[in-house]
Amino acid sequence: MRFLADENFDGRILRGIRRENARVDIVRVQDTIIYQANDPTVLEWAAQENRILLTHDISTMPDYAYERVRAGKSMPGVLLVHRDAAIGEVIEDLLVVIGASEPDEYENQVVHLPLSSNVPRPGQ
Repeated sequence: MRFLADENFDGRILRGIRRENARVDIVRVQDTIIYQANDPTVLEWAAQENRILLTHDISTMPDYAYERVRAGKSMPGVLLVHRDAAIGEVIEDLLVVIGASEPDEYENQVVHLPLSSNVPRPGQ
């Protein structure tokens, strides 16, 4: 499974993942030619490189991701990590994603982390 960490993605999460799984393939946007690019460009690069995007950008990134899907463009997936989520919980969930799923399960999907945020609550 290959990831692209958005420009403002929390480095503590990346370090925690790498501490637990040194083989994980994560590239940071700031280490690529698309540093400081707009969201559509980041999604295009992620698609070209077949990388699932890790982002905290809940305000615009999901809309651009779904726009790509509606346009029939490839979208390896977006893991949308809520900024107020506990870092340890996010690290654990990402390790579960890495260890217990396949990349194609995220194709054309925007998945919210922590995973418990995807569980319907009573009354929802």
